[in-house]
Amino acid sequence: MSVNKVYRPTPSGPKSGSKSGQKVTPKARYRPKKSYRGRNIAIGIGLTVVSFVSAAAGALLAVTFSESAILKQAELTPEEEQVFNQENTVARKNLSVPELTRPVNILVLGIKVLTSDLKNQPVPDDLGYHALVNSFEGLSDTMLLVRFDPQQKKLSVLSIPRDTKVYLDGHGDRKINHANDYGGPALTASAVSELLGGVEIDRYVRVNVQGIEKLIDALGGVNVFVPKDMKYNDFSQHLYIDLKKGQQHLDGEKAVQFLRYRYDDLGDISRVQRQQVLMRALVEQALKPRTIVKVPKILDVIKSHLDTNLTVKELMALSNFASQTERSGVQMMMLPGNFNNPEENVSYWVPDSPQIENIMVQHFELEPAELDSWSDRTAPTQRDFTNTRIAIQNSLEDPTAARQMLNALQEAGYSRAYISRDWAEPLRVTKIVAQKGDTMSAETLKATLGVGEVLVESTGSLESDVTIQVGEDWQDYLAVDELGTDDFELEFDN
Repeated sequence: MSVNKVYRPTPSGPKSGSKSGQKVTPKARYRPKKSYRGRNIAIGIGLTVVSFVSAAAGALLAVTFSESAILKQAELTPEEEQVFNQENTVARKNLSVPELTRPVNILVLGIKVLTSDLKNQPVPDDLGYHALVNSFEGLSDTMLLVRFDPQQKKLSVLSIPRDTKVYLDGHGDRKINHANDYGGPALTASAVSELLGGVEIDRYVRVNVQGIEKLIDALGGVNVFVPKDMKYNDFSQHLYIDLKKGQQHLDGEKAVQFLRYRYDDLGDISRVQRQQVLMRALVEQALKPRTIVKVPKILDVIKSHLDTNLTVKELMALSNFASQTERSGVQMMMLPGNFNNPEENVSYWVPDSPQIENIMVQHFELEPAELDSWSDRTAPTQRDFTNTRIAIQNSLEDPTAARQMLNALQEAGYSRAYISRDWAEPLRVTKIVAQKGDTMSAETLKATLGVGEVLVESTGSLESDVTIQVGEDWQDYLAVDELGTDDFELEFDN
C-alpha cells in the first residue's frame, strides 16, 4: 500500500502524509465516481420524546396558541419555578408557526417507578412482584440536557449517566438519579446546572418507561441493530429480556428491553451508548411524513405519560426548528468522567471537570469565565492533532482492515492510535466518532484519511478522543490505491 496515496490533504485540513509541520508536495488524488451517503446523525431518547411532543402539539395549532403548559402534571412552588429561566423563548408573526428566538436548554428525564418505590400509595397485597407504575416521582433512569440553538442551527445533546456523583442540598453526596426522587425536576435542574458550571436550564420534560414503550408502539416500532444476544430475567419485576444479535424490528416492549439491559462490561455507560444508538434509529423513522397520521395516538400517549413545563407555543417552535435542522447539526455527547475505585461501597461515575468545561464551552456556549468553580486553564494556541487518542474498531469480516488503518495512521504521525474491540454492526461508510465532542480532531482525521463521515456522539471506545469504526469505503479506498486511475476521476491539490 502506498501511504502517500492514502493521505490526501484537503484545502481545509492540515497537510497529511508526513510528520506534523512538514510541507507536503502536491500529489494526485484519486476519488471514486460513486459517492456514498452517510448515515443519519440523531440524538438521545429524550430528544426523540421532545420531537414527539412537538409533533403532537402541532395538531393543536388550529385550535389554540395557549401560553399554558397543558402537559404539566407536577405542581412546582414559586421558588422551584424560579429554577427555570423565565425569559421568553418564542415569537409568532401573524398566523405563522411560532419560532425560537434564542437558544433553549431543556432537561429531559426518563423515569422508572416500581410499586416497591411507592411511599404513600397503597399496593395490592396479592400483586406478587414489583410492577411498573405510571408515575414521575422516582429515580431517573435517563437524563439528558438538550440545547436547541436557532442561531447556529444546531442541536446538542449531553447524556448524564444515572450514577454520576453530585452533591444534593440536604442529602450530601449522591447519585444524580436520586435528585428527582428527592426534589423533582427543580432539584434535578439545580444539580445539573451546578454540575455543568452554571448553565441555565429553561424547561424540563419527564417521561416514564410506559410512555416510551407506548410511543414506540404508536410509531409502529423501530429498526435497530442489536450488537449481541441479550438475555436476562428478573422475576421480581417480571422483566424478561431476550433479544437476538442482528438487525431487528423492535416493538415498544422489546425497545424498552434494549434500553434497560445493563449487563455489559461498562454497566450503565453501555446503556447510555445504546440509548444513543436507539435514538438515531428512532429519529430517522419519526421524522418521516407517515408519522403525521399517527399524531392523535401519540398525543393520547403523551397526555398520560409525560410531564413538562413547555407551552404549546414552545412545543410548536421546537418542532419547527427541528424540521429545519440539518442532520449534521445534531450532536450527541456523554458527560466525561471515570469509574470510582471498585473497592468503595458505592459505585459512582466521577465527573471530569476539565473535560466537562471543554464540552460546555464548545457545544453549550458557556464562557470559560462563567466556570469560576474550576481552576483556570489556558488553551493552547496551536493544537497537535497527532497526539489524539484514536481507537480503531473493525466492522468488516476482513480482520486486516483495522490493521491497515492503524499502519496508515501511524505513518501519518498519529502515535496514540490503537485497535479496540470490533464494532458489531457492519458499516458501509466509516464512522469517525468525536467521542468527547472534539469535532476539530475528528474533521482533521477525516481530511487525513479521505474517507468516512464525522459523527459527534459517544458510541465509541470510552478511553478514546476519537473512535474510527472502519467501514467498506476504507477497503474501496485502498482498492483505488492498488488499481490506479482506471475508471476514477483524477484531481490535483494546489
